[in-house]
Amino acid sequence: MQDSQPKPSRRRFFAGAAAAGAAAAAAAALPSLQSAAPLAAEPKPAPENGGGYQLTEHVKRYYKTTLV
Repeated sequence: MQDSQPKPSRRRFFAGAAAAGAAAAAAAALPSLQSAAPLAAEPKPAPENGGGYQLTEHVKRYYKTTLV
């Protein structure tokens, strides 16, 4: 007697798993792409007196780690 269904193989299993994973990733990413478009906010204006950089304790610790 011959089987009417083909024998399952690893190749078909992994191909199906990859397709299901790709579909799930696309479905998960789709809502975030749609909601990100309307949230285009204005960038902050630059400080007038050049106050964008501040030498804090965190920055000083970083500079100490870069000394050779």
